[in-house]
Order: sequence, then C-alpha cells, then structure tokens
Amino acid sequence: MTSYRYGEYQDGPDPLAPPYDVRAALDEMGDAILSGSTPLDALRDLFKRGLPDAQDRRGLDDLLRQVRERRRRLRENTRLDGTLERARALLDKAIGQERAQLFPDPSDDARFREAQLDALPADTARAIQELDSYDWRSAAARQTFEELRDLLRREILDSQFRGMRDALANPDPAAMERVRQMMADLNDMLDRDARGEHTQQDFDDFMRKYGDMFPENPRNLEELVDQLARRAAAAQRLLASLTPQQREELAGLIGQTLEQAGLAEQMRRLGDALYARRPDLSWSSPERVSGEDPMGMGDAVSSLQELADLSELEAALRQDYPGARLDDIDEAAVRRALGRSGVDDLAALRRIERELEAQGYLRRHRGKLELTPKAVRRLGETALRRVFASLDSSRRGDHDQRDAGAAGELTGASRPWRFGDEQPIDVVRTVINGVRRGGDGGRVRLSVDDFEVAETERRTAAAVCLLVDLSYSMALRGTWAAAKQTALALQALVAGKFPQDAVQIIGFSNYARVLQPDELAGLEWDMVQGTNLHHALLIAGRHLDRHPDFEPVVLVVTDGEPTAHLMRNGVPRFEWPPSRETLELTLAEVDKMTRRRATMNVFMLAADDRLRDFVNELARRNGGRVFAPDPDRLGEYVVNDFLRARRRT
Repeated sequence: MTSYRYGEYQDGPDPLAPPYDVRAALDEMGDAILSGSTPLDALRDLFKRGLPDAQDRRGLDDLLRQVRERRRRLRENTRLDGTLERARALLDKAIGQERAQLFPDPSDDARFREAQLDALPADTARAIQELDSYDWRSAAARQTFEELRDLLRREILDSQFRGMRDALANPDPAAMERVRQMMADLNDMLDRDARGEHTQQDFDDFMRKYGDMFPENPRNLEELVDQLARRAAAAQRLLASLTPQQREELAGLIGQTLEQAGLAEQMRRLGDALYARRPDLSWSSPERVSGEDPMGMGDAVSSLQELADLSELEAALRQDYPGARLDDIDEAAVRRALGRSGVDDLAALRRIERELEAQGYLRRHRGKLELTPKAVRRLGETALRRVFASLDSSRRGDHDQRDAGAAGELTGASRPWRFGDEQPIDVVRTVINGVRRGGDGGRVRLSVDDFEVAETERRTAAAVCLLVDLSYSMALRGTWAAAKQTALALQALVAGKFPQDAVQIIGFSNYARVLQPDELAGLEWDMVQGTNLHHALLIAGRHLDRHPDFEPVVLVVTDGEPTAHLMRNGVPRFEWPPSRETLELTLAEVDKMTRRRATMNVFMLAADDRLRDFVNELARRNGGRVFAPDPDRLGEYVVNDFLRARRRT
C-alpha cells in the first residue's frame, strides 16, 4: 500500500497558480496574422515590440537600441595607442634623465654616450632594443627604463590574460616564473585535449593551481578556450585598428617583451591553438574608435572585446537570420551589457514563446512555426468580434447571442438523455431524478438513467461554401488580408453558433483546393496567375451533393473574372484574356448551382469592367446578388449576408 506525507511548501513554482495567460500575446500576434503575416513573422514582431502587460516589459527593439547606444559610447571613449604613447613618454623620460647626468661630465665617454643616444632609432621598439645593452650612468634613468619594461610586460600579458596586470603589479622573478609555468601547463592541456586525452579532472587541477590568474572562473576547458580566444582576437583587432606605423612599433614591442620574458614560444603555441579552435571569431577586422584619453593595452583590448560581444549580441537581438530563436541570445552577454533588467525582459519574452507552445497555441513542424487549431479558433473568434463590432448596433439582432442551444432554441421541456445527444443537460431535472431514487446519508448519487436534456427546436442545417480567391492579384490590390479575416470569422461563426451546419472553405487560384480550419490563419496567397472559379465551383458542388437535405449557401469572394479552367485530364489551363471555353465552363457550373437551389452571392473586390460584366451575368443566371464592399468591410458584408440566409431557413 502506497503512503504519502505532506509538509509545508518550501520552494519552486506555486502548484496552485493559474496557468500563464498568453491570450493577450496571441491576440497581439493575431493583429499581424489577420493582416497577412505568417505566424513566425507575427511572433517576431511581438518580441520586437514587447509584451502588452502591466509590467511594461521591453521588447527586442528597445534592448537593441540600448546595445547600440552602449557600443556608440564605448567607441567614443576608447583610444587604442595608450600603451605605445606611455612607452614613448617613459623612454623619452629615461633618455632625458641620462642626458642630464652626462651633460656636466666633460669626458670623451660622456660625449660618446650622448652620440649613442642621438643615434637611437625613431621607432620605439628598436630604440628600446638597443638600450637593453646600454650601461646607464643615471640611476634614475635606469629605474625609469625598468619601469618601462615592467609596464610593457604587464600590459602585454594583460592583453592576453585578463587581470594579469594586477597579478604582476610588483616585479617579482618568482611571479614571472609562475606565469611561464602556467602557460606551459595550459599548452600541454590543450595538446592533450587535441589528442582526446583531456579530462575534467585535469582542468580542475589546473584551476586549483592557477585559478587566481583567471578572474572569470571558467567551469571547463571549453569556457576557458572561449574566453582566451575572444581576448586574443581582440588583441589582434587592436593591432589592425592602428596606423601602419603604430602597428609596426607596437608589434615590435610585444615581440621583444615576450622574448625577454621567455614567453615568446609559449605564446605562439597558445595563439595557434586558440585560432585553430575558434576560427569563426573576427581576428583581423579593424575597429573605428574616437576616444581622446589614452588607454593601456589591456584596457584597450577589454574595450575591443566588449565591442565584439556587443556586436554578437546585436546580431542575436535582431533575430533576422533563418531559424532565429530567443534561445540564441546569450543571457550572460545580456547581463554584462544591460544588467539584471535586461535579463528579466529577455526571460519574459522567452516565457511567452514557451507558453505559447506549452499551452497548445503554437507548434513547430519540420522547422516551421505553425498555429494549432486552438489558436486558429481564438483568432477566428477575434475576427468575428471585430465584424460584429463594425455592424450597426440597430441591425445586430441576435448576431452575438451566446446562450442559444447547440441544436436549436430551447422549448422549456426536457427528456431522458440518449447517447449522442448534443442538447444542454437539464441540471435541475437530473438532480431531482437522483433524489427520487433515494440518497445515501444525505448524499445524492447520480446514475446514467437520471440525466435529462433540455429539448430544443430543430434548426434547418445549411451546407455553406465560401470560395476565396487566392490569386496573386489579391495581394497586389491589398485585399488578401481582408479575405483571410473573413474566412476565419465565418468559420468561427458557424462553429460557434451553427454547429449543425456543414461549412467548407475553398481557395482558388490556377486551381482550387479545400482549406482546413487550422491552416486558415497562416495561409498565404499563391504567387501564380489564374482565377480558376470553374474548379472551385466543381468542389463546392460536390460538398452540396454530400448534404442534399441541407440548405445550400454559396459565397464567392474574388477580385477578377475567371481566367483558368480545369481540363478533362485534370490539368488547369490559364488564358488571358479569358477564353470563351473558360467562361462557358464556369457559367455551366453556375447553372448547376442554380439547379441545386443554391443561391450564389458574389463579393467583388475590384471595379474592373470585365469582372462586373461577368458577375452580372452570374447573378442573372443564378438569381444571387452582387456586392462591391470596401476590403475593410468585407467581413461585415459576408457575415451579415450569411446570417440573413440562415434567418430565412
């Protein structure tokens, strides 16, 4: 026997909290979808605008503006030649101190040394190289020159390893030896990893020994490689961003400093390994900066690294590449650039995307985002509400009535429930039947025989066909979105108020096809020529024939006369101007509709003379009516006409 123990709730999501309400977000998407956007484009537009809730969460566009503003400020405050400028200043200071020491001395040795100083190259790196073997007379000059070499050593290492400048603040041979040993161990670890021999234990041992040199605290080798590669790439971009003369001088200083520190070979090995692992990074693209205050090389590299991170974050926030998802946006990069509020905004957007899928409104099929039938029903209800809102209140009648019976109006009588009944349950009569059978200690137990349903008057069912033009001209004229909204509204109306009706929506361009309810919202027009009303009427006729006892209702929405028909072999044939055969075959199907007692009403979305002549002939043969509504009022006309036909039945 299984036993359960219950205690005080401690942590985690509230198990009694209501489901996250994403209907407002879906309605926001619906505005775009009903205007002709795909579900994916509508979702992206929602993410760009932000969420329509009380918390006023920012969208991707706002986050993107902040990132771009941060990049602009960083560029304006970054200057890359600070180390080179400071090195020149210290070199000039050392030479000046040495000259001051030599000037009072009348000896030939003093004049010889002055000549050596006069002959120094203008290039800072070569001048420092020649002074390496110079025997300084001035103790102050010797100290300044050592300060110069220490500066270069710290800045150059800091440009490769963030935080190394502080670790080497006090010149100590033991500290430099530890740096050399760290680099050797790091390269050996990378070599073992390349051979497939590396383990997480190796990395943990490395971090226990040298973790203070890596303030970003990587958790594994991949994170460490990513951090080092991004910084190395930024250092290369720094060189690429300087003038040719500055680049040559700084590159010489770097090479000379690493050689003197005994790190040149290890740094070369590390650079090759990092480039091999991350060739996708930008290693040589120059960066335009305009700062006025000189920056050390380590700080300049940090600025360039941040600029690169911001560029990647900007690309992710734009979401303008195939297969883009919010999961592609690095939360850590958002936190660094925008702080906690940016992370919260991103989390809110991600939750909307997850909840739309989790609550059954969106699904991904073969890499494509689709609306589910549940979402289509809600969008149809939204479209229908808009149609009713546009109808004149004096003419609404019972259009928006919500309490009608499922199969007709209530008569006030009831009868025993039978399997398959769709009438509403008569709760009072059902409970009374249970009481009459007898209760158990005051409790009422219901059985199947107790249930009764409310009787309703039987409504006459209708077989409804809505024929919607999908040809490219509908998109060119800007009428396609209105046609799609109309189809969704009619589908929602029939499903909600007239469930006994059999509705079929048929789209036609160069050929015709039946449109399922769950594909209506994401439907796009056909980029083909042809208005094959002939084929659409053939399909509609088969639908009416399957429901011979239903009242036939045929509605046609089009912006052009028939220009295609279906040949005997099933292949559509397009001709412009329309051939006599196309018109004759189409009108023959109109005559068949007339013999089925189906009245065809046409909603004409263009003022073309040839179209007007055709629909007038159609109306003369069939007895139907012709409407020429503005596209914005198409749904109102179609729904109103359908309701008028249903009232007649």
